[in-house]
Amino acid sequence: MSRIGMMPIELPKRVNVDIKGSDITVTGSKGHLTQSFRPEISIKVEDGVLTVERPSDSRQDRAFHGLTRALLNNMVVGVSEGFTRRLEIEGVGYRAELSGKNLVLNVGYSHPVEIEPPQNVQFEVENRGKLVIVTGIDKQVVGEISAKIRKVRPPEPYKGKGIRYEGEYVRRKAGKAGKV
Repeated sequence: MSRIGMMPIELPKRVNVDIKGSDITVTGSKGHLTQSFRPEISIKVEDGVLTVERPSDSRQDRAFHGLTRALLNNMVVGVSEGFTRRLEIEGVGYRAELSGKNLVLNVGYSHPVEIEPPQNVQFEVENRGKLVIVTGIDKQVVGEISAKIRKVRPPEPYKGKGIRYEGEYVRRKAGKAGKV
């Protein structure tokens, strides 16, 4: 049995789920998300509870059962609360700033790197340009744009300079053998 797939999803107030065949639209206070799911997995809404059921116990059906429930839960949480990723910038002279909606990173290159946010994603810069907060309703898009920002200058192991997720541990190296 899929432990994740069997768990029901309780819908918060002001969250509506519209099922049209295999397309599901979840609408909440922060926006709406639409996604298509496999037609063999049945999704039902009863008394403010969303349940996912599978047709058989085959390996593929069990896998899609848990996946469908996890994706639906992410949609419900996204339109009601939203998702955030926090990135720290470390290094002398490294900073971020907002130019309109775009994020401008000055991280040691000869030019500033400008990143445009996708739809339903916002950037915030705090702590004098050393903390970037990415918020949005789609968990996948928020994670993807956060990874894109981190990829501009990943943390390096010798001095620890670069862009990292908040709380991420960067394993440090000693450097040259002759240096103490």
